[in-house]
Amino acid sequence: MEAVSSEDHIIRGNKHDNFWEMGETGPCGPCSEIHFDLRDEAEIAAKPGREMVNAGHPQVIEIWNLVFMQFNRKANGSLEELPARNVDTGMGFERLCMILQGKKSNYDTDVFQPTIGRIAALAGKRYGEDEKADVAMRVMADHLRAIAFSIADGQLPSNVKAGYVIRRILRRAVRYGYTYLGFTEPTLCKLVAGLVEQMGGQFPELKAQQTLIEKVIEEEEASFLRTLATGINLLDGVIERTKKEGRELISGREAFELYDTFGFPIDLTELIAREQGVGVDLPAFEQELEAQKARSRNAAAVDTDDWVELIPIRESIFTGYDTLTERVRIARYRRVTSKGKTTFQLVFDRTPFYGNSGGQIGDIGYIESANERIPVVATEKENGLIIHITAQLPENPAAEFEAVVNPEKRQAAANNHTATHLMHAALRKVLGSHVEQKGSLVTPEVLRFDFSHFQKVTPEQLREVELLVNRAVRADYPLEEKRDATKEEAAAAGAMMLFGEKYGDRVRMVRFGDSVELCGGTHTRSTGTIGFFKILSESAISAGVRRIEAVTGEQAERMVYAAEDTLRNVGEYLNNPQVLQAVKKMLESNEQLSKEVEAMRREQVAQWAEKIAASTPERDGMQLIAMQSDRRPDFVKDLAYSLRGRSPRLVFVVGSVYEGKPSLTVMLGDEITARGVNAGAVVREAARLMQGGGGGQNFFATAGGKNAEGLQAAIDKAVELISAQVK
Repeated sequence: MEAVSSEDHIIRGNKHDNFWEMGETGPCGPCSEIHFDLRDEAEIAAKPGREMVNAGHPQVIEIWNLVFMQFNRKANGSLEELPARNVDTGMGFERLCMILQGKKSNYDTDVFQPTIGRIAALAGKRYGEDEKADVAMRVMADHLRAIAFSIADGQLPSNVKAGYVIRRILRRAVRYGYTYLGFTEPTLCKLVAGLVEQMGGQFPELKAQQTLIEKVIEEEEASFLRTLATGINLLDGVIERTKKEGRELISGREAFELYDTFGFPIDLTELIAREQGVGVDLPAFEQELEAQKARSRNAAAVDTDDWVELIPIRESIFTGYDTLTERVRIARYRRVTSKGKTTFQLVFDRTPFYGNSGGQIGDIGYIESANERIPVVATEKENGLIIHITAQLPENPAAEFEAVVNPEKRQAAANNHTATHLMHAALRKVLGSHVEQKGSLVTPEVLRFDFSHFQKVTPEQLREVELLVNRAVRADYPLEEKRDATKEEAAAAGAMMLFGEKYGDRVRMVRFGDSVELCGGTHTRSTGTIGFFKILSESAISAGVRRIEAVTGEQAERMVYAAEDTLRNVGEYLNNPQVLQAVKKMLESNEQLSKEVEAMRREQVAQWAEKIAASTPERDGMQLIAMQSDRRPDFVKDLAYSLRGRSPRLVFVVGSVYEGKPSLTVMLGDEITARGVNAGAVVREAARLMQGGGGGQNFFATAGGKNAEGLQAAIDKAVELISAQVK
């Protein structure tokens, strides 16, 4: 080491600084770090770099880390030697670029500057002139990369797990652009092309997925911008109420409701509130946030014991491709407690049970010894181990057991998995080669398939897919598999390789007729056992991604029988076996009746309006109409508009209860709004008395509520607010 670096460049660390752990349990070990000092010579002379390591200085940075994976941290805190050790290395690419290019910040390098330049041009600003705008540009440039590469890697924004992380990152970028750069329309999506031009050569999957990335980001941006607009409208009401009540701070509960229920960022709440002369009770907000986190932690708390090892193994041997029964021994087991329920996780030396992976749920069945039979209620896969979930531990874990997979459930799942492959091939034939799998779920009851496509699949296209799949079913193609193919062999055979999936040097290739895929799941021996394939539904789950749900075999038969029963029942109800003609005739008759009813309703509204206008005198500068009505809300709305055309001093405040829910309608004439009265503000305030909310235009607004008993109080409050301003 001394030949490479002088002694004063080497710092002896301690356990706190130089021992890496992934969490409370798991692989860990000592580590070393390489730091670089980018400061000027004068600064270095004043305080040497060794005193600035890990001190938070932006120019004294870590560029490399080596973790020597040596131990496993157990649940009781003790360390045990790992059977196989390795060195885990990590390098900071952007930081090395910064050093090589002589820059003081990652964002000044050619990794980020092209994107930042495009953002500045779209915003009509110059980078480096305004610190807040600069931060926003850096956030957008950085987050764009993370979002684009994640989507290209198959991870779409969602509300769960990794997808939620991507959504939060994307929304943070949108929020910074909205707040500090004035971007009120989708903008990140416009930057994707530049990123692809910059990095598509090194990452061809980025270019291949460009259209999908752009559409997904655009839809997510548009959705969140609508959320921001809604939140700002709600926040305006909160601020107005805060001022009227003489408070200087928005309560923590109100700020948290905006954040938690409507997704409105707390820092944006602070910014807008400050601009309007009020603050936010941040300590109370943090209390609400921490309380929610505590509830989430308690709900998700899992107490897992250490493994009890009986037989040393590195991975489970899966025999389930060839058999549904196997003589097994328990290699290790542990107890897991979650939400007050205790289960046991068992790992066998070999097993016919398929572990939940690749979209296919795990097998169920049982294990049996001479003395007992224990149900296996689920099977998972974790770190190369197939884990069997049971409600109890065998009396003698060291005994030999017969492991038996439920054959009916396995066959049904295998049928659905094979049908998924056939449908994938059919979709590519019908829609085009751009179709790629984006997710799947295979159970014994149903199959679900997510795929890239940019518009709704038409009924005619769905029917063609069904025809192709059922044609393949009748062809009774046998399963052709090669369990130890090289990736080159698979590619030569035309096997579908899904981007985002991690394949080893050896792969399992599965073929049924024209369908060839790499797959580790279980499949039927020939397509004929599927019986029949039927699509249940087709829908969008995000921009550029569609979802099909389908059934096979017995489940498909049940669907057909149910449809037949429904059609027969409709015919009997209409007293006509020719259902289509009967329904068509009924709709035509209904359309004519609807027109007649609508004409009568318009005439009735006009008569009511004429009568009410004539019988309601003006008082205190208003023609006030305030009452409760048993009419439908749409009738009340039409009446309000009809009256407004007759009276410039109209004050129309009518409440109604329809299907148990109260509603409030406020309509104001031109002369009333000219005095500064705003129907939307009136409705928002009055609706609180019936536990509701609403809004609208300055001359017309409506509100709904939960408490019908508060309707009259809401009417009175609206009249009071309007009268006070008119006078």
